[in-house]
Amino acid sequence: MFAIPLGDDGAELRPLEPWQAEEFLAHVDRGREFIGRYNGLPDVVTDLDSSRAFLQAYADRAADDAGRLCGIRVAGELVGAVLFRRFDVAQGVAEAGCWLEPSAVGRGLVTRAVRVIVDWAVEQRGIHRVEWVVSSGNEPSIAVARRLGMTKDGVLRGSYLYRGERHDEEVWSVLAPQWRAVRAQRADR
Repeated sequence: MFAIPLGDDGAELRPLEPWQAEEFLAHVDRGREFIGRYNGLPDVVTDLDSSRAFLQAYADRAADDAGRLCGIRVAGELVGAVLFRRFDVAQGVAEAGCWLEPSAVGRGLVTRAVRVIVDWAVEQRGIHRVEWVVSSGNEPSIAVARRLGMTKDGVLRGSYLYRGERHDEEVWSVLAPQWRAVRAQRADR
């Protein structure tokens, strides 16, 4: 299996596939409360069958070229993931997302992993616009969007019903020319 290094700390990005359902469920269980503050994943992945079904859905999306799911690992342990929830090559638009379990927070793992997948989407697949949709209360995820050089497009007021409560969602995005400029600035440092 391939792995993409995310730095000198042993972190890497690897695909997540249905055969890893048991490990994936254990990961979700470790972070269930933390992940579930803003992400519905813990409500979807509740047992081995639902874990397998979730991973199979992303395997099917990858086969249809409509989405991707990659695990973030540190020292071989699954601690989070990045994904393309939506991936539309014909329109040149994708929506990226992420989650981490608490033990992995504060290391820059999501920022590094999203850089890898956005770079692939823009440079290899010709995606023109990558979106990042986040609850307005999720400051760490908003900080990732800023670190990636994304622009806040706006706020969708009361657009997301989650666990019985309406949340505002912010839409952030980066366009391919903007992404390349940000990447060039990082390379110059």
